[in-house]
Amino acid sequence: MARNASGQKTMESGRTLPTILATCLFVILCGFIAFPLLAGLLASFRPGRELVQNGLAINWDFSTMTTSNYKYLFGLLGNDSKIDSAKYFMWYKNSLILTILTVVLTLLVCYFVSYGLTMYKFRLQGFLFFMVIATMCVPFEILMLPLYQEVTMLHIINTRAGVILPGLCAASTIFFFRQYMQSLPKELLDAARIDGCTEYGISVKIMMPITKPAFASMAILCAMGSWNNMLWPMLVFRDTSKFTLQIGLNTLLTPYGNNYDLLIAGSMFGIIPILAIYLIFQRYLIDGMTAGAVKG
Repeated sequence: MARNASGQKTMESGRTLPTILATCLFVILCGFIAFPLLAGLLASFRPGRELVQNGLAINWDFSTMTTSNYKYLFGLLGNDSKIDSAKYFMWYKNSLILTILTVVLTLLVCYFVSYGLTMYKFRLQGFLFFMVIATMCVPFEILMLPLYQEVTMLHIINTRAGVILPGLCAASTIFFFRQYMQSLPKELLDAARIDGCTEYGISVKIMMPITKPAFASMAILCAMGSWNNMLWPMLVFRDTSKFTLQIGLNTLLTPYGNNYDLLIAGSMFGIIPILAIYLIFQRYLIDGMTAGAVKG
């Protein structure tokens, strides 16, 4: 009994040390990740001139805090602020519309492409999937000029279609869907065919509900990518009325003056949609990320 107790104690202590080290490591990493967010949140409650003087820092001096930046953001400090506020929420609306359209269309297109590459057997199947994966190795900066020429030739420059269509068939999303679908039982398709279900009905009514965790995971990642995308929309859009939030906030930094009051408050307020999407789909995120890791 003494040996068992001693051995059990040694085993528990051996497990405890790696756990403590891993916990400390993750706490440190969380601190690095949370620092910019916390510093930006505190800076949004201080005048813009303090950002110029002190930069982003975690300063708990509550005497300098004010809500004037957010009042300025919502147009509560006079006519000039209302003009800037109207522009800000116009950019905000453009980003929301563009993100929603991009997420919905990208998920649908990538799902059906992955479904075809996974559930059916045909010649050149492996080659086509290899070509999809190969596009992930090409930086966007190399594809930027050909895509711009293509958008110009199709006469969809300065439109939402010009921003959405080139990235509609995302290779990373196709790869993720395919890895997820490979873990699903193929017997479901045979059973559905025996029952008289059409191929379209199988893909939409049977397989699509099963892949809900994958949809949720990709919805978060696609929404983040679309919401934070700045380079490609900046190349496509020419009218200021069509600018997204990222482009609009960038226009606040000029050689003639920087509107840090609206910039910092607007940046923090712009986090809300992505945070809301994560909170809605977080319970599916881990399932979607791990379901395709183990087959069988």
